[in-house]
Amino acid sequence: MDLSSLLIQQFTDIFRLGLLAGLVYTTDRTRHQTGVLLPLVAGVVFVAFIIPTTMPQPGASHWQSVGVGLLVNAVVAALFWFAWQAISKRQQG
Repeated sequence: MDLSSLLIQQFTDIFRLGLLAGLVYTTDRTRHQTGVLLPLVAGVVFVAFIIPTTMPQPGASHWQSVGVGLLVNAVVAALFWFAWQAISKRQQG
C-alpha cells in the first residue's frame, strides 16, 4: 500500500473520525480540570497507535500506519477543535 492510499484511507476512516470527535468534545468539557494541550496530544497519539494495533492494514507496516496516523490525527483534531470553538463562540455571542 502506498502512502497516498494509506493517507486517504485514514482520513476517511469513520472510526478514527468518531474517536477524534469524542476526544475534542471531552477535552473541551474538561479543559478547566485537565487543560487542553496535553489531553489532545495524548489522545492523538493513543488513537494513532490503537487503530493499527487492533485493525492492521494489509500491505502497510505497523510503524508506517502509526506515522501516517499521527499526521492525520493531528490535522483532523485541529480541524475539529477549531470548528468546535467557532460553533461555541457563535452560540455564546
